[in-house]
Amino acid sequence: MGTDPLHTVDENEGNPVGLDDDGAQAIATDLDAHLATYGVLYHQYHKHHWLVVGPQFRDLHLHLEEYYNEVHKDFDELAERLTVLGGIPTCSPSEQEKLAYIQHEPEGQYRVRQMLELDILCEKRVCQKLRDSIRLSLEHGDFGTKSMLEAILFRAENRAHHLEHFLESDTMEVGLTASEDEVSEDPVLEEIG
Repeated sequence: MGTDPLHTVDENEGNPVGLDDDGAQAIATDLDAHLATYGVLYHQYHKHHWLVVGPQFRDLHLHLEEYYNEVHKDFDELAERLTVLGGIPTCSPSEQEKLAYIQHEPEGQYRVRQMLELDILCEKRVCQKLRDSIRLSLEHGDFGTKSMLEAILFRAENRAHHLEHFLESDTMEVGLTASEDEVSEDPVLEEIG
């Protein structure tokens, strides 16, 4: 068996949906960055699902499980669409980490508030980049990708919105919320965000 791939991630093998090759390649490159990012986000939600503690453990544990399952579904959808456009998905976790536009959270367990704040920051970045890709898809007449990305964006916006509710200052759980001074001086969030 040879070790040379038929196609590399830098090549576009054409597409069966009638998009011009340059446009399809530009969109495929964007989708590959989203794919890589969703790989990182999936692992982050999974980590937070495993490590969440405290009085809201059950609710957060279940929500985070829902989120990593949702992100995994979108991860697969992004890869499938990338192949429709003639692209080859970046599959190696180490290569995905290089390509992603969010970074892995450092190893270790953090306060629940820190984890959720980081999740919101990541979702915000994802939403911004998805909007850019929606515009690019529209610019190249790729309505299929545009429609898919709009659905993915909607889910990302909902996750961010729901996470924000867990961080409201009017929580029933004493100590779940931090003062603004505590949050602004948080070295982990400064390092990651």
